[in-house]
Amino acid sequence: MAAFEGLTSRLQNVFGKLRGKGKVSEDDVNEAMREVRLALLEADVNFKVVKDFVAKVKERALGQEVVKSFTPGMVIIDLVNKELTELMGGTTSKLAKANKPPTVIMMAGLQGAGKTTTSGKLARLLQKSNHKPLLVAADIYRPAAIKQLQVLGEQIQAPVFSLGDQTSPVEIARQALAQAKANGNDYVIIDTAGRLHIDEALMEELKQIHEVTKPDEVLLVVDAMTGQDAVNVAQSFDEQLELTGVVLTKLDGDTRGGAALSVKAVTGRPIKFAAMGEKIDSLEPFHPDRMASRILGMGDMLSLIEKAQAGIDADQAAEMERKMRTAEFTFEDFLEQMAQVRKLGPLDQIFDMLPGMGGKMKGLKDVKVDEKQINRVEAIVRSMTTEEKRKPELLNHNRRKRIAAGSGTSVAEVNRLIKQFDDMRKMMKQFSSMMGPKGPKGGMKGLKGMLGKGGMKFPFG
Repeated sequence: MAAFEGLTSRLQNVFGKLRGKGKVSEDDVNEAMREVRLALLEADVNFKVVKDFVAKVKERALGQEVVKSFTPGMVIIDLVNKELTELMGGTTSKLAKANKPPTVIMMAGLQGAGKTTTSGKLARLLQKSNHKPLLVAADIYRPAAIKQLQVLGEQIQAPVFSLGDQTSPVEIARQALAQAKANGNDYVIIDTAGRLHIDEALMEELKQIHEVTKPDEVLLVVDAMTGQDAVNVAQSFDEQLELTGVVLTKLDGDTRGGAALSVKAVTGRPIKFAAMGEKIDSLEPFHPDRMASRILGMGDMLSLIEKAQAGIDADQAAEMERKMRTAEFTFEDFLEQMAQVRKLGPLDQIFDMLPGMGGKMKGLKDVKVDEKQINRVEAIVRSMTTEEKRKPELLNHNRRKRIAAGSGTSVAEVNRLIKQFDDMRKMMKQFSSMMGPKGPKGGMKGLKGMLGKGGMKFPFG
């Protein structure tokens, strides 16, 4: 995850020094905490937050639980993990629900934070739990804001309430609420206007919408890439509006991630969701414990398993597993498998969820799976006959030449794909024998060992 890449590698260096020690002195703790403090400040975490955080960890690290432990280094890592989790809110904060529908969610934030897109993503997330959200276009000032929300609504087949840009946002919100009640929409998501900076007129309008709709949630959409500014914005909005939660966008961007670690401590408002990409499905509930684990390079297997369960057909997966185990895996299956992997999201994000893999992913920058590469691979496979896909051993030189011509690629690329496919087949056989019905045998060690063999190879050109 790009947001915490620098922080993860810095912290892993600190903990690497502690891990092997049978005894940890006060000097060791002080040295480690000094480095943790620097790492957090570099990641743009609020100064006061860093100071409090380090003081808490230090106090507990010099207490009895560490001194008496057989593995004091591991205990300190555990303490940092627990404190990081607390810093970001401790537990996952769920969306409020009105006693009598509809539940009203008011989206607020500065211009450019991604409010309109996030409104669409939130509607999509609610649809997955069988809710019927109504999107409300109450941003009448930004050109194309209404159109943007309508396009998002069409994309996910959610209704969008709009009265154009000549009616006041307060009136739009009032009428939208009446429509939601009449049409049985159980959630109303109001996309309000943003400004380039906080001003009185913006706040006054938001307060009026608040008065009319009495929202169950006031979510502030914050761009994680703005670092400390994001936290200051959150504080100002909270003073005026009484926020109920924060949504962090662009958390997958090239940013230091400080906002995610500071916003809860400074405003007292929980981070409820995080957007990890551009796609409409990329909004996820924010889990402080899982995020802390990822920051410390411990992975996030729970999120990975949830992604897989949501995106992959169980019967299909069982059949695929059988084919891999018995080496019956063909190029036809390979195409299907690629489609499944695409559903899970970008590969680098998936690897970040594997324990011990975060921070070590720099070597995988060249394995960035861009759409063009995937499309080239698919073109090669689709240029094969059905028989060739099912029996790759038939692929002699003449056939490879024909496939290269048919797919607009070179024979070298075709050869490379076939070789990597063979390697992958062998690897999958090994992998499936290691993965029992109850998950990996020998834990993640075996998986990491196997992934590390001879460097990572992927059949993506």
